[in-house]
Amino acid sequence: MDIHELVADFVGRRTWAVVGASNDREKYGNRVYRVLRERGYQVYPVHPTLETVEGDRAYANVGALPAGVEVVNIVIPPPRVPRVLGMALAAGITRVWLQPGAESSAVLAYAATLDVQIVAGGPCAMVSARRWPDAPPHAASASASRDDA
Repeated sequence: MDIHELVADFVGRRTWAVVGASNDREKYGNRVYRVLRERGYQVYPVHPTLETVEGDRAYANVGALPAGVEVVNIVIPPPRVPRVLGMALAAGITRVWLQPGAESSAVLAYAATLDVQIVAGGPCAMVSARRWPDAPPHAASASASRDDA
């Protein structure tokens, strides 16, 4: 799957979690969270110390999310990303979007060892969600594979 197909696949999945969501409207975690929510996605904020984000219940970590999350969007510094990737995989979430600034060569090398699909290296989820606001929901796939493109 090339990057355009991968992005379209992710955007078409309507249940997301945003790791790094906060109440600071100047931070990208908040912006991504709001744009996805405004576009009709079911989106769960993940922040280790907040009870709510934008008035919605926040989850302390990916492992605490309700079942059914299809995509984890990560908006945190690279040193914290491997732990989140492990938690996502343990929760059965195999689609991960690394926002610009969340990736590093070490993170990408680690992700390449996992059975996950990764969007990284530039595309921003909120820009993509705006481009495809009416993308139909996909049925959950039986298995996911890593994208090496």
